[in-house]
Amino acid sequence: MLVLITIAVVVVAYANGANANFKGVASLFGSGTTSYRSAVNWAALTTAAGCVAAMFLAAGLLKTFSGKGLVPDALIAQPLFLLSVASAAGVTGLLATRFGFPVSTTHMLTGALLGAGWLAGEVSISKLWESFIKPLLLSPVLAVAVGAVIYLVLKTLRLAPDHRTRTLDTLHFLSAGAVCFARGMNDTPKMAALLLGVGWLHGSAGMILIAIAMAAGGLISAKQVAKTLAHKITGMNPGQGFAANLATALLVTTANVSGLPVSTTHVSVGALLGIGITTRQAKWHTVIPVLAAWVITLPLSALVAAAFFQLGRSFSP
Repeated sequence: MLVLITIAVVVVAYANGANANFKGVASLFGSGTTSYRSAVNWAALTTAAGCVAAMFLAAGLLKTFSGKGLVPDALIAQPLFLLSVASAAGVTGLLATRFGFPVSTTHMLTGALLGAGWLAGEVSISKLWESFIKPLLLSPVLAVAVGAVIYLVLKTLRLAPDHRTRTLDTLHFLSAGAVCFARGMNDTPKMAALLLGVGWLHGSAGMILIAIAMAAGGLISAKQVAKTLAHKITGMNPGQGFAANLATALLVTTANVSGLPVSTTHVSVGALLGIGITTRQAKWHTVIPVLAAWVITLPLSALVAAAFFQLGRSFSP
C-alpha cells in the first residue's frame, strides 16, 4: 500500500509539472521573447529551486494539505485514504493536461480530500471555508485587479514597453523565474503532505522525489497547456507579459509566506486576464471554458476520490 501511495503521488507531481510548470514562462513564449524549449527549460530549473526552498519555508502548507483539522486525525493515518486522495488528483490532473486545460492542483487535492473525507466520516466545514475555499475564491479576483493595476503603473512609468529591449528581456526572464520559484514553493508541500504517512519518504526526501517528477512532467508533457496559456488567454507583448509575471509572483509569494493554499493557476491566469481586459485583448472564447474547467475539477476529483475509497473498502478484509 505504501508503494502504491508513493507511485500515486509521483503521478500527481508529474501531472502538476505538465500542467503548471509552464504557467510562469507562458508570457516569455507568448510574447515571442524566447522559444518553447528555452522557456520550458527555464521553468524546470526555477521550479526545482522553489521545490528546494519549500523544504525550509512552507511548513504551513504541508500541515494544511495533510488534511489535519479538515478530517479526523485517525482518517489521515489510513493508507487507503491517502491512496484515494493521491489517485484522484493524479487522474484528474492528467485528464485536464491531455485536453490542454490549465487547472489547479490545489482544487484537485482539496476536492479529493473532501470526497474521501465525506465518504469516510466527517469534514470540518469551518476549516474547509477558512483554509481552502476562501483563499481559492479570492485569489483569482485579486489577481485580475493586481495584474491590471501593475500593468497600468508600469506602462505609465514606461517600464512595460510594447517592444523587446535588452533590459526588458532580462527583467522578463527574472520575473518568469520568480513565478516558477513561487509556484514550486507553493505546490510541493501540498503533494508532499500525502507522503507523511509513508515513513521512509517523508520530509525532504519526499519533496525531492516530487521535484524530480514535476520537472519531468514539465519537460515532457507541457505542450498542450503551453499553447493555451501562451496564445489563447490574451494577446500579449513583452511589457504585458512582464507585468503579468510581477503580479503573479507577488501574490503567490505572499500566499506562500502566509501559508494560504492559493492556486498558482488561478493567479497566473487571473493576472493575464486582468491585463487582457485592460488592453481589450482578452480571448473570452477560451477563457470561459478554462473557468468552467476550474469549476468542474473540484467536484470531479471529489467523486473520483470517493469512488477509489469505496472501491478500496469493498476489497478490504
